[in-house]
Amino acid sequence: MGMTMSQKILAHAAGLESVAAGDLIMANLDMVLANDITGPVSIHEMDKFTKKGVFDKNKIALVPDHFSPNKDIKSAQNCKCMREFAYDNDITHFYEVGQMGIEHALLPEQGVVTAGDTVIGADSHTCTYGAIGAFSTGVGSTDAAVGMAYGKAWFKVPSALKFVLTGKPAPWISGKDIILHIIGMIGVDGALYKSMEFTGDGIQYLSMDDRFTIANMAIEAGGKNGIFPVDNKAVAYIESHMSPEKKAQYEKTGKKPYTIYEADEDAIYDESYVIDLSTLKSTVAFPHLPENTRTIDQVGDIKIDQVVIGSCTNGRLEDLEIAAKILEGRKVAKGLRVIVIPATQQIYMDAMEAGYLKTFIEAGAIVSTPTCGPCLGGYMGILAENERCVSTTNRNFVGRMGHVTSEIYLASPAVAAASAVTGKISGPAELGL
Repeated sequence: MGMTMSQKILAHAAGLESVAAGDLIMANLDMVLANDITGPVSIHEMDKFTKKGVFDKNKIALVPDHFSPNKDIKSAQNCKCMREFAYDNDITHFYEVGQMGIEHALLPEQGVVTAGDTVIGADSHTCTYGAIGAFSTGVGSTDAAVGMAYGKAWFKVPSALKFVLTGKPAPWISGKDIILHIIGMIGVDGALYKSMEFTGDGIQYLSMDDRFTIANMAIEAGGKNGIFPVDNKAVAYIESHMSPEKKAQYEKTGKKPYTIYEADEDAIYDESYVIDLSTLKSTVAFPHLPENTRTIDQVGDIKIDQVVIGSCTNGRLEDLEIAAKILEGRKVAKGLRVIVIPATQQIYMDAMEAGYLKTFIEAGAIVSTPTCGPCLGGYMGILAENERCVSTTNRNFVGRMGHVTSEIYLASPAVAAASAVTGKISGPAELGL
């Protein structure tokens, strides 16, 4: 019986020749991630263990990004807890303010996760790393605690859905439109505890930033993980983003510090979907679920109060480039607040050198240091009663970004930027683009 990509990675991690959907396995972990909300919970759980310390100081990443820079005393205490734990255990990948970024953009950028890895993170959007051919998934803080202490995790091997992407997307159509289309098609539980595996000749037209966005939102369809084949574009990304220790290993041994897995031709999938990317339109998820999607021509006249461009879903350089192209020479609509959040310090620097930050500020937007901030209703853009926001983030649940009567409309950077100019939900076409 053939295996999917995810099943092959899990089989290797468990030291088994093969696995099948439904098998219970104990897998060795290549990376364990926690942030400033989930990390302290994991650390306090570890205090209860007989075993002290961590399994491997190089295979743990601690990223204070949700409420950092500290927004209040509680967040400061959480970050202090992580900082002290990182210093006590000599954690290699602890990212202090000044080096930090939004975790799911930062880890691939730093090269600490790579193709063939088995990764868990105490954050649901850990599935992002499937864009570079890793099996990565979110877990609870207790599971992350066990992972940090022992380097292992239990899994029920997931079955899989295949998404065959064909055709070339039209201008302004990005990974966000693709994944919103898919979630609208199968629903928020359409991939429940399944691996979402993407294939097809349309992948060649997707940038790495597109792929990160799609894999990131697999969880919004209930997926255990999302994963892409490792093509030449992915290899180029991986090899240009190796961590110092992986690069040293590569130079010393000549052995590539990543493994490429491919699904067997006879791999079993629960369902297979064919999606012609050339037919897709800009897509918006209406409140209060990511599955509540409409194409831009079905949106109607909806005035907005705020636009957020950023997050682990759409805070990468390409996202900022798209938004800057639309905002260049234009002004933010009167009475509208626009918040731009680069996902990492490197992206911030690159956007600054490219002139994007100047474009945003001249248009009337503000630019924030890297942080999750408003995405989870943390800070830097909380919504008041009955306010509406177009956001490039990944969730639009009731009260997610502020008051329970507020509304979040999920969209691509192109739609978010166009909406910033018009003051209502709009696509680039409404600006003549």
